[in-house]
Amino acid sequence: MARPNSLNSSHKGEKGGLSGPPLKEKSTEMIRKVYRMTRGTVPIVGVGGVSTADDAYEKIKAGASLVQLYTGLVYNGTGSIRRMKEGLSVLLEMDGYTNVKQAVGVDNPLPPAPTTIVDYKV
Repeated sequence: MARPNSLNSSHKGEKGGLSGPPLKEKSTEMIRKVYRMTRGTVPIVGVGGVSTADDAYEKIKAGASLVQLYTGLVYNGTGSIRRMKEGLSVLLEMDGYTNVKQAVGVDNPLPPAPTTIVDYKV
């Protein structure tokens, strides 16, 4: 994965070890692509750059069925779990949802289903 130009660390040219906010946009775009490719039939774990309830909700609305909190947990402590849960509850309620499942993929509409069968050669 190419590193974003926005990195400021003196280690930005090194291989590996990239996590947290630098992955947020790319990982959310990958969630969108996989959600569309699978037509929402495969559970997707939203990872990369999740530090707040807003970050988690963005992944969910892109198509993630669940969200992994790692770097955000490391930097913000275990209290971030409670804040994430409470924040997600508020965001879901504001949008009129009663559970996460209702919000999965809402910002990522699926294209129309194919109307013809494609022949595949074996």
